[in-house]
Amino acid sequence: MIYHTQMEYIDKQHLLDCRYLRMALIWAENSYCKRRKVGAILVKDQMIISDGFNGTPAGFENICEDETLGLTKPYVLHAEANAITKVARSNNSSQGSTLYVTASPCLECSKLIIQSGIRRVVYHEHYRITDGLDLLERAGIECVHIPDLENQSL
Repeated sequence: MIYHTQMEYIDKQHLLDCRYLRMALIWAENSYCKRRKVGAILVKDQMIISDGFNGTPAGFENICEDETLGLTKPYVLHAEANAITKVARSNNSSQGSTLYVTASPCLECSKLIIQSGIRRVVYHEHYRITDGLDLLERAGIECVHIPDLENQSL
């Protein structure tokens, strides 16, 4: 692509980031989790190569929380982990891709992001613990926070 100015490129990238992040928000609606629904979209060369939402492993019941304690079951997969493992089963590579996720990654998902070659993470909400973002930044992965999607130009 040829852009007339660097600013035009930045504006175009921000526009795309907002659009893919809105897709991740819609994808999060597929989650059966009650406490928090999280969605992830993995994009490379302006193509969606994988997607994921938080939930139980394939073949398990679609109940994410322990009914007596109200806590998330320990085997529930995060949206990022689902998107990364899904692309690993395909013929695609996540090397150099961008991950769009509705909440900032936790420490465990950040390790997977680093190892899978993802170069950018664009997220909507801050997770209450920031150690995942700290690790990504230490690894040189660009992290972009877009908190207000409603007021972004289309």
